[in-house]
Amino acid sequence: MDTKHIQIRDYDYALPEDRIAKFPLPERDSSKLLVYEGGKISETQFRSLPSLLPEGSLMVFNNTRVIQARLHFRKKPPQPPLGGDLRAEEIANSKSSNSQCLGALIEIFLLEPANPVEYQENFARKGSCSWYCLVGNSKKWKEGALTREFKIQNSKFKLTAERIGTHGTSQEIRFNWDANLTFAEVIDTVGELPIPPYLNRKTEESDKTTYQTVYSKIKGSVAAPTAGLHFTKRVLADIDAKGIEREEVTLHVGAGTFRPVKSEDIGGHDMHTEHIAVHRHTIERILAHNGEAIAVGTTSVRTLESLYYMGVLAWQMKNEELRMKNDGRDEIVNCKLSNCQSLHVPQWMPYEYDNSLSTIEALTALLRYMDERGEEVIHSSTQIIIAPGYKYHIVRRMITNFHQPQSTLLLLVSAFIGDAWHDVYDYALSHDFRFLSYGDSSMLVP
Repeated sequence: MDTKHIQIRDYDYALPEDRIAKFPLPERDSSKLLVYEGGKISETQFRSLPSLLPEGSLMVFNNTRVIQARLHFRKKPPQPPLGGDLRAEEIANSKSSNSQCLGALIEIFLLEPANPVEYQENFARKGSCSWYCLVGNSKKWKEGALTREFKIQNSKFKLTAERIGTHGTSQEIRFNWDANLTFAEVIDTVGELPIPPYLNRKTEESDKTTYQTVYSKIKGSVAAPTAGLHFTKRVLADIDAKGIEREEVTLHVGAGTFRPVKSEDIGGHDMHTEHIAVHRHTIERILAHNGEAIAVGTTSVRTLESLYYMGVLAWQMKNEELRMKNDGRDEIVNCKLSNCQSLHVPQWMPYEYDNSLSTIEALTALLRYMDERGEEVIHSSTQIIIAPGYKYHIVRRMITNFHQPQSTLLLLVSAFIGDAWHDVYDYALSHDFRFLSYGDSSMLVP
C-alpha cells in the first residue's frame, strides 16, 4: 500500500453533535471503556482497566500539562485627529456591544517557545521572552505593540506583545512585563485555558482541573492528552498493586492536533511538529520489557514510536562517524559530535527508511547516542504520521478516546487495528459512548 495515496474520505463516519461530550463525568473513572481484544468487542467501566492488563507489563503515560495559552489584548481605540473627527465607520467599528468605545479584541495563542527555545527555560524567564503564536483578528493589528494591565495582590502591572517576525503560518511575538514574575506566573494570571474548539463553548473555571490529567507535571501543551483524563489516583494505585510498571514521557501537544486533513489524500497533509523529552531510565525500562509497552493516549503512541526512529537515526549517525574515522576525517567527526545532530523524526520517515533494525537495536543505539553526549534526557521533536501501512515497533496495547472523523488520529487507530476501527466506532455509536476529549475511552489490542 502506498500510504501517501490513502483517501481521507475512507476514514469518515457520522458523528452527531449530541454524542460529543461537552463536559466530563463527575467521577473520571466512572466513564465507559470499550475493549477490543481478540477481534471481539465488550464494554466495562474505566476503573476496571487494571484487571484487564497483563501482570508485569509496562504502561507509558504522557506527563505534559496544559498551559493557559490564550492571551487577549485590546487594541487602543482609534483617536480623532487633531482638529478633526473620526469617520463614522471608524467609530462604529470601535464600539462594543455595550456602546463603550473599545479597540479591537486581539487573541494571541501560544504555540511553542521561540526565545529561549527550551520550554522550562522560557517559562522561568523574567521580564521578556518570545513565542511562536497564532494571532486572531490579526487584520486589526497592523502595527505597534499591544498592552494590557493585570493585577496581583492589588498591584498593577503591564504586559506588552510585539510582533517581530513570521514563522511558517505563525508569528513570533515578543512579550515584555514589568513585574518580578516568571512567564509561567504571568500566563497563569492573564491567560485562558484553551479547551478544544469542537466543544463550542467558553472555558469554565472547572476546566482548569478537569482538562488536566492527575499526573500532569511538565507545562507546555495547548491541548490535553485526553486518554489520561480518565485516570484517578485509585486506578493508578490498582495498576501498581497488580505489578504493572509505569513510566512517563513528555510530548507537548500542539494546536495542530486539531488541524483537519483538507487534502483528498493524506500525502498532501503536513503534520505539525511536537516536542518530546524522554529520560534514560524510561528507555532502559522499555528495553527491559523486550521493547514493548502499553501506551496511554495517542501522544504516548507518537512518542514511543518516534523513539524507534530516533534510534534508527542515531544508528545511522554512528555508522557515518565510523566511516569518517576509517577515512581519517576525525575533525569532521568531532564537529558533528559537538553539534549534536538533530534526531528530529520527519513525517514520512517510517515509509521511506529501511525498517529492518530491530526495536532492541534501535533503542540501544539511542542509549549509546546519549552516553556519548552525557545526556540523561533526550530532547527532540517529531512530525511522524502513523497511518495504515505503518508497522508498530513498541506499542502493543493502546488506551485512547474516540476521535474525530477524517482525522490523523483515526488513521493512527486504523493502522493499529486495521479495518476493525469501523466495528469499534459503530459499536460505540450504537451503545451510547461519549466522544472526543471529554468522552469515553477504549482499550485496543490488535
